[in-house]
Amino acid sequence: MRRGILFFGLIGLVCTTVPAQAGDDGFTPIFDGKSLAGWDGDPKLWRVEDGTITGQTSAEDPIKVNTFLIWRQGELDDFELKCEFRMASGDKGNSGIQYRSFEVPEAGRWVIGGYQADIDATNTYTGIMYGERYRGILAHRGQKAIVGDDHKPKPAGSFGENDALKAAIRQNDWNEYHIVARGYTFRHFINGKLMSETVDEDKADRRRAGLLAFQLHVGPPMKVQFRNIRLKRLPLENGRKVVFVAGSPGEGHGENDYRAGCTLLARLLNENVPGVLAVTYHDNWPADPTAFDNADAVVLFANGAETNPVLVHRDRIAELTKRGVGLACLHEALDVPKGEAGNQLLSAIGGYFETGWSVRPVWTAEFKSLPEHPITRGVKPFTVRDEWSYHMRFVDEMKGVTPILTAVPPDETRRGPDGPYTGNPHVRQRLGQSEIVAWAYDRSAAGSKGRGFGFTGGRSHQNWTNAPFRTLVLNGIVWVAGADVPANGVPSKTPTREELEASLAAPARK
Repeated sequence: MRRGILFFGLIGLVCTTVPAQAGDDGFTPIFDGKSLAGWDGDPKLWRVEDGTITGQTSAEDPIKVNTFLIWRQGELDDFELKCEFRMASGDKGNSGIQYRSFEVPEAGRWVIGGYQADIDATNTYTGIMYGERYRGILAHRGQKAIVGDDHKPKPAGSFGENDALKAAIRQNDWNEYHIVARGYTFRHFINGKLMSETVDEDKADRRRAGLLAFQLHVGPPMKVQFRNIRLKRLPLENGRKVVFVAGSPGEGHGENDYRAGCTLLARLLNENVPGVLAVTYHDNWPADPTAFDNADAVVLFANGAETNPVLVHRDRIAELTKRGVGLACLHEALDVPKGEAGNQLLSAIGGYFETGWSVRPVWTAEFKSLPEHPITRGVKPFTVRDEWSYHMRFVDEMKGVTPILTAVPPDETRRGPDGPYTGNPHVRQRLGQSEIVAWAYDRSAAGSKGRGFGFTGGRSHQNWTNAPFRTLVLNGIVWVAGADVPANGVPSKTPTREELEASLAAPARK
C-alpha cells in the first residue's frame, strides 16, 4: 500500500522560534499561518497558501518516493495534536500525519517512517493507524487493535461501523484531526468521532518519542492542506521527562562543548533508566514553544554570565520552578550576576556562581569522602582534573542544601588577581579550607516544591569517561526529576572514544 507522512516544516532547515502561547485549552499553535518557519521540506512541494500549509505534486515532475514536511523544533512523546486537513474530492492522492517518527536518510532527504494517522482523498483509509516503513496497517477504522511482540496487530474490539464513521468525514472540505498519544496507546479522532485505537505492546519496535510530519505520497498528482495546527504536551504516563538545554559551541574540540555533553548524558539516561525520557535542545534555548510543558526536570548545561538562560529567560525559569519542575545547572550555567538572577537560582537550586565572589580555576580535585544521599549512590571517592568553580553563594544557613562534592583547592588557585572569575580578598582568606563544588537542594526547606542540583565541573568532555564523575551527574539529574535513583547509581558503560566523538559531532536541533 501507500503511505508516507507529511511533516510540517520549514523549507530547508530553519531555527526560527514560532511566537506562540498556549490557549485556555492548553494547546499551542506550531504553525504561524504565514510562513514555514520551524518546518523542513522540499521547497518545490511545500508552501503557505491562504494561511494553510499546502503540499502539492505534479504530473510534470512526479515524486519518486513518499516525502514529508518535518517539524524541526522538537519531538513528540505524550501529546495531543489538533489540526484541520483538506483534500480535493477528485484527487486520488493520499497523505497522513506522522508522529513519534524517524528519518530514513538512506531512502532520501525528507523521508520518514513511524506511526501515521492516515488521510486519503476517497476516505478509504482516513482515520486508520498506519506504520509508514513500520509494520504496515496497525488498526483499521472502527477498530481497537493490540500490536504484540510478534510485530502483528490483533483486533481487540470495535466501536463503530466503517461506513458510518466514513460518513462523518466531510468530502472536499475541512475536517479536524485529533491525535492523542499516551504511553503506548494511540487514538485517532476526526470531527470528534473516534476512528481507531492502537495499543502498541511490541516492546522491540514501539516508539516512545519522535518526529512530527505531513506526507505527500507517490502516485497521481495530489494536493493536501493543513491549518490550525496545535500541540498540547501531556505528562508522561508512568515516567519522568528531562529536558536538556545546551549552550552554544564551546572553546575548542571537547572544551565547554555543551551540546556534546547534553547529547551524551541524554543518551545514557534513555538507555539505562527505564521510565525516564531525556530530550535535548541547543543554542541556549528551545525554539519549540512547548518544550517545557510536560517537563519534570530541566538541565541547563550552557553558557554563563550575560547569555545564561537563567538570566535571559528568567520569567520562564521562575514559572517552571514555581510549578515544582526540578532544575540542574552544570558548569557555567551556574554563573549569573548578583541580584534578581542570583536570587532566582538561590530559590531554585540553593546556590550559584556569583561574579566577583566565586572563582573558576582549573585544578585537580580529590574527593576523599561523599555523604549518604541518593545522588552519591554507587559513587566511590575519585580524583579528576576539571574547571571546578568554588566559593559559591548559597542560601542563608545552607537550609535545604546538602554538599555532595567537597575538596580542598590548591593554594595557587586562590592567589589570582582580583577579577570577576580569578580572585578576590574573600577567596584568598580561605587558604587550605574545603570548598563545595556540587550540591543538592530540597526546596521544601523554603516552603516550595521541587529539587535542585548544582555541579560546577564539566568543562572537559573527556571527563565523562570517569565513572564516578559520570554516575554522580546522572544520579543528580534523576534525583531532581523526582525519579528513584537506583541503589547502585545509574548504570552506564564508559563511553568509547568513538562515542565521545559521535556526541561532539551530533547535529543541532533548535
